[in-house]
Amino acid sequence: MEIPAIRDLAAKDMRSVNDLILKRLGSDVVLINQIGAHIVHGGGKRLRPMIVLLAARAMGYAGERHIDLAAIIEFIHTATLLHDDVVDASDKRRNHDTANALWGNAASVLTGDFLYSRAFEMMVDVDSMRVMQILATATNRIAEGEVLQLLNCNNPDTSEREYREVILRKTAVLFEAGSRLGAVIAGGSPEQEEVMADYGLHLGIAFQLVDDALDYTAKAEDLGKNLGDDLAEGKPTLPLIHAMQKGTEAQRTLIRQAIEEGGRDKIDEIHGIIESTGAIAYTARLAQEEAGLAKQAISKITASPYRDALASLAGYSVSRTY
Repeated sequence: MEIPAIRDLAAKDMRSVNDLILKRLGSDVVLINQIGAHIVHGGGKRLRPMIVLLAARAMGYAGERHIDLAAIIEFIHTATLLHDDVVDASDKRRNHDTANALWGNAASVLTGDFLYSRAFEMMVDVDSMRVMQILATATNRIAEGEVLQLLNCNNPDTSEREYREVILRKTAVLFEAGSRLGAVIAGGSPEQEEVMADYGLHLGIAFQLVDDALDYTAKAEDLGKNLGDDLAEGKPTLPLIHAMQKGTEAQRTLIRQAIEEGGRDKIDEIHGIIESTGAIAYTARLAQEEAGLAKQAISKITASPYRDALASLAGYSVSRTY
């Protein structure tokens, strides 16, 4: 199933999600409205809320509460973006100026806090302790992932295991929570809930692996941000970790220095090392394995167009160019 077909399948539900986002984004504080609208209308893929919608429908859900859950997931994701851009001092996202570049760090952080708190207000409206438990745990683990990433910054000795722990918490847990919620709202069994959670977790890992590879291979206009941002921020992502493992002593020294100091001064040389050591191919292969595990997980649920769409999203996560 191609992406346009997936979007068509979820179109009605996504319109309801977008309407709810705009409704619940509202505040009598004008600046919150301005920053929130800037982010929400910033051209995101809306992949995370779509997973909630498709997972619920794949489990046979016929109600409307999955709309609320999808909007909650998007609010949490948007809050993390606002905070991430401040921490990373980013000035571009999705080919637009970041909120912190336009309104400053303080306003961005506080608006992110507003979106988090609004998401928790909406969780209360859903009136499910299980939903609260899943999302509270997810947001806590996301915060832990952000701190772990901060600790790894400018540390060239970061291991592949430590890197994977960061992306599991920072990215994959929200995918996991979204797909798990689809089973929960549909009244699925504990086994079905775990199947959907496994799908989301592996999909999220695959998605982040590809993101980290694209930082060295994509076109800036396609990626929507500055290429080499990870290197500039001193982030030891998998392409760099693998290149150091496989490179010569001179190549390892160059990469170590770049991670320790940050910046893009050596980006062309490092890109060449990444290519020559097979680091991009290695990262892509691991992403393919994770996408395969995601597809394998949902093979255990009843066949339907919604299950097909979830499987296709796993394929899209590793074939995309932005």
